[in-house]
Amino acid sequence: MFFVAGARNAAGSGRENERRSIYQKFRDVDLLDKKKTVTALKAGEDRALLLGLGMILCSIMMYFVLGITVIRSYADSVWTEEGTCVVINSTITGDMNCSYSCGSDCWRVSRYPCLQVYVSINSTGRISRLSHNEETQDASSECVYVPRCQKDSAAMHAVIVNISEHLKTNQHISCYYDPGEQQEAVLLTRLYDHSVVLHSLLWPSCTLTLGALIIVMVKLTQYLSRLCEEIGRIKR
Repeated sequence: MFFVAGARNAAGSGRENERRSIYQKFRDVDLLDKKKTVTALKAGEDRALLLGLGMILCSIMMYFVLGITVIRSYADSVWTEEGTCVVINSTITGDMNCSYSCGSDCWRVSRYPCLQVYVSINSTGRISRLSHNEETQDASSECVYVPRCQKDSAAMHAVIVNISEHLKTNQHISCYYDPGEQQEAVLLTRLYDHSVVLHSLLWPSCTLTLGALIIVMVKLTQYLSRLCEEIGRIKR
């Protein structure tokens, strides 16, 4: 009987050890899978954080570039008031010379007609010379529009004639003027107005918001993960 009981105990202990060994193997595999999952999640979170930080840095650089170009030009412009101008006189005074590129280190001269337009600003009553925009004002102090210089002078002449006919037909036009009267000329359009500034700031603002949202979501996911682990330890 003793030998039989001893054999049974030995067999039972063997089965128990075998079960423990199998359980330990499954546990090791489970822990290994969990470690792999945690490692993969950690790598994904790091990439997401880097992506969010990169988007924020790109948006800051875009803000800087826009600040020294578009926003600075908009802030420095003196043509801040919008009004209605009435065309008083529209005359082609003569031809102006311009140069165009014909190849490497090659420049040739062409000519375009100079259209001179004077308008009356309804809100102030003063008479001023009309210019297309800030670039035209800097390029020419007499002509309302400076076309892109090209070899075909007839095409440039046709453009100026079309502008002259349009101004004769539509004598009431919207214009921008300097309320401080530092600049005598008025502008037909502004290079950088409210809409241009808002549209230029739209994309960096979206990039900044999206980058910050990615970082917040990653941090929130990490916090919830730690909270779940702490709750699991308390229940054990």
